[in-house]
Amino acid sequence: MLGIYDPADSTDWGPIRAAQLHAGRQLALFMLATNVIGAALVILLAARILPPWALVGWGIVIAAVSATITVRRLSPTYLLAPTAPIEAVQATALEGIALGAVWSVPPIILSTMAEMGDSLGLWVILPVLMTASSVAMAALPLATISFLALLGGTISVVLAFASGPLMAATALLFTLLLMIGCFSRAKSLVIIRANEIALAERDETVSLLLNEEEDQSADWLWEIDSAKRIVRASPRFAYAVGMDPVTINKMPFLQLLAGSAWESGNFSAGLRILAEKLKNREAFRDLVVPVQINGVERWWEIAATPRTDETGKFIGFRGVGSDITEARASADKISRMARFDALTGLANRLLLTETLSRAMADAERWNSRCAFVMIDLDRFKAVNDTLGHPVGDRMLIQVADRLRSLVTDREMVGRLGGDEFAIVISDASDSSRIERLANAIIEAIAQPYDIDQNILYIGASLGMAIGPRDGRTTEMLIRSADLALYRSKDAGGNVCHVYEPQLHAVAEERRVLEMALRKALPNGELHLNYQPVVSAETGALTGFEALLRWTHPELGNISPVKFIPLAEDTRLIAPIGEWVLRTACDEAARWDYPVRVAVNVSPVQLTTPSFVNVVASSLANSGLPPDRLELEVTESVFLHEGAGAIKVLEKILALGVKLSLDDFGTGYSSLGYLSRTRFSSIKIDRSFVQGASKKVPEAIAIIRAVVALAQSLGMATTAEGVETEEEHRMVYELGCTKVQGYYFGRPLPVEEARAVVNRAARAQAAA
Repeated sequence: MLGIYDPADSTDWGPIRAAQLHAGRQLALFMLATNVIGAALVILLAARILPPWALVGWGIVIAAVSATITVRRLSPTYLLAPTAPIEAVQATALEGIALGAVWSVPPIILSTMAEMGDSLGLWVILPVLMTASSVAMAALPLATISFLALLGGTISVVLAFASGPLMAATALLFTLLLMIGCFSRAKSLVIIRANEIALAERDETVSLLLNEEEDQSADWLWEIDSAKRIVRASPRFAYAVGMDPVTINKMPFLQLLAGSAWESGNFSAGLRILAEKLKNREAFRDLVVPVQINGVERWWEIAATPRTDETGKFIGFRGVGSDITEARASADKISRMARFDALTGLANRLLLTETLSRAMADAERWNSRCAFVMIDLDRFKAVNDTLGHPVGDRMLIQVADRLRSLVTDREMVGRLGGDEFAIVISDASDSSRIERLANAIIEAIAQPYDIDQNILYIGASLGMAIGPRDGRTTEMLIRSADLALYRSKDAGGNVCHVYEPQLHAVAEERRVLEMALRKALPNGELHLNYQPVVSAETGALTGFEALLRWTHPELGNISPVKFIPLAEDTRLIAPIGEWVLRTACDEAARWDYPVRVAVNVSPVQLTTPSFVNVVASSLANSGLPPDRLELEVTESVFLHEGAGAIKVLEKILALGVKLSLDDFGTGYSSLGYLSRTRFSSIKIDRSFVQGASKKVPEAIAIIRAVVALAQSLGMATTAEGVETEEEHRMVYELGCTKVQGYYFGRPLPVEEARAVVNRAARAQAAA
């Protein structure tokens, strides 16, 4: 209330502070007059005691301070403002202090220089001034209390020295009483203003409840007699039906509501319920019925209770109603927004799930079948990444149009989110029809898309589950279709797979492996084996490839073919890959023979912002020279990551680390990134080596082409999977510079790898 701070409760004190400033404004001139008159009396009283210049100077100060305060109070800043900041009230404390300081001068000066009679006049003037000021500034208690405290304290001190403690105590008591009175008056003002605000808010609420604006959405009263005819139609009710009250009276209530449907008897469900309630003379409320008003359908919400006369005889109904057409339209719009995809206009996940639930229930009831088809777009991410999301959105709209054109009224197509769509098939008894639909979807989506003068191609992978065979609940059927979709994606896309029970076993195995893999690194279940890489010409050791292995205490040895893709999907590859890199560097740093160690790097690792720092710290902590570390990447890095991957690899090359391109020729080979990235070697996949050993012309031609390409770019070539002397001789004759495979050594435990390094070191020393 004083304006020192805002309390932590939810009360808005801004309007109350505005009221305090307004009240202070009203008495600003009174305060100015009080100070001027008081100053004039003091000057007359002290004219015989003090020199004129001192009196005039003090009078000017009093006038200036009083005038300044008055100007501030009369300022239009908060004249019409409904609220005021706390700083505006806090600033008034300075006004009280300034005024109190100026008025403290006369009692100090005159008490020592004036005669008793003159001093007595001063002690009369000052209490009157204090009383008048407490009245004039009571609306702003912080200013008033500051003024009274300063002036009253000064007077008490002066009286204590001049007349003793009794007079000083009296002055203090008088000052305290004025301060209490001022505080009480200010409190009353605050209470009155708070009540006024509350009343205004209540009046506004009542006005809204009464709905004083008589529009067609306002509530109205209606009344019918025992024969269900309208009696005493109110003006609002007449306005609601678009007729005058005289015409409405005596009209059958149900006929009025039914409109053109009265003759045909084709009533809505709401009107039938209303007719039944009126027939049974039952009270009802919140009954929604459609009505025809001048040929336009409106929606009313009505309530009524039966009426009886003094003898207990039924005489009709009296009730209230309101037009809820706009509210219902808004609710329908919200419902549509909640159930339809904003981009494509197709059903969204919620509506698809609701429709599938009804289809499942019908299939159970009639011993029939339904189906759920999940559709995932292949290569859509590349469109988004290369051409941007606006182009991707337009492609999704075209996909939605193509899917919409393929389904019938017994099927619902929707968008689950992103590039995933789904179809609910209510009647799946015709398996050949479903198969034709799946093929038609794949064929339709595979057709080219012309968007912004770009001819684009994508594909579709489909997963299908039949209910209730593949799931007794909606969630189970969706899960089954999802598993079938995963199988289609794994098969390369552009196919449709129907759910099979073994897919659950595969999913469960994946779930178990994922849980175990999350604990593998902290539990020390991972280790590295090292496979030798040798010179194709001499057979001398040139390095090792570090290969990750996982031995689970219960599941045993788990193939990297299983757990490496799982680690990439679950984003566990980043911490596991960092551990592999640090472990391999630490091990290679211990070798006396300076050969390289090669570490495979996942595309996911190259998207990790800290990967370059991980490589640098691994080298620094182990002490391994950068040129003895070789990172192996596959072509998929460039397919999915593009220029971002190249920038990361350039930073790694700047560290002095070597790069090797693994499995060249098995993916989406491109000479573009070979010219932009400085690889030290290209690894030829074992499938080409095995094909060449079987005299397959294509495999031999590919190896020769890769070797020629590598030589022209100054790169080495490593043939993988060499298992026999014949294969070794063949790849050497084809020009490969290094070989790797079981013929020269299987992946070795760390102790055996160290032994191989030691033998190579001794052989070099002997030579």
